[in-house]
Amino acid sequence: MEKRITFSKWSVGILFAVPQLLLIFTFFYWPAGQAVFWSLTLQQPWGGGNIWVGLDNFKSILANADYWNSVTISIIFAAISTAISMGAALILAALTDRQLRGSKFYRVVLIWPYGIAAPASAMAFRFILAPEAGFMSVVNHYWPGFWDPGLDGTAAMASIIAAFSWKYIGYSFIFFLAAFQSIPRSQIEAAAMDGSGVLRRFWDIQLPLITPTIFFLLVINITESFQDSYGVVDIMTSGGPHNSTNLMVYKIVFDGFKGLDYSGAAAQSIVLMLLIIVLTVFQFRFIEKRVHYR
Repeated sequence: MEKRITFSKWSVGILFAVPQLLLIFTFFYWPAGQAVFWSLTLQQPWGGGNIWVGLDNFKSILANADYWNSVTISIIFAAISTAISMGAALILAALTDRQLRGSKFYRVVLIWPYGIAAPASAMAFRFILAPEAGFMSVVNHYWPGFWDPGLDGTAAMASIIAAFSWKYIGYSFIFFLAAFQSIPRSQIEAAAMDGSGVLRRFWDIQLPLITPTIFFLLVINITESFQDSYGVVDIMTSGGPHNSTNLMVYKIVFDGFKGLDYSGAAAQSIVLMLLIIVLTVFQFRFIEKRVHYR
């Protein structure tokens, strides 16, 4: 039987829990409660208190075609950026784990992108992918008009996906490499002695053993793609062209702080929170069944 730690007095446990409860209340429950209150009221842009309007703010945004466009492109952005960042990180971690020449150097270098702030990486990619300079200018030289994020919505979406994915490749790489290194080498060596090739060992042994890490990173990356994409969009495209990159989180900030529609922005934030909760529950309900913890 597994032995659990118990306290002789319940007050000791409460004292350990109080700091965490204060942090959760201060930085989650209180702001979330305020957002719910604002979403059900009409906040005057220049003061004057709140007017109770019930669900009118939600009805207004859900009847707006631009908002549904924002939801659609946010889901597309989350799916593609998560697939790219996790796929690239998995491949790089698998190659680094093989102890190839210079692997220790790669471990350090591949982690660095995550340490760079999103606006800084977005600024770098804005110059790299600029149609009049950088790498894409060479492509435009041979195929004029092929790449122009300022006019082409598909190119703009591709550019913010590239910038966001590049940053989170480093984050996923850390966890994937740790997961690969936790696999006993005896299992890999035994499979190699039985004649299994590199790809067969990866597919039959390594991949099933790191499914808990894959599931964890899937949840984190999807959540972050909805929440942490504002800096990239603001620097690179400002939601354009023609709202083709106006993601949900960017629309919330733009409508609230630039459009002064605080109540509408609060309602959008509640919808975004509910969407993330639904996606997370879906992942735990259906995807976790394929995870092997032992």
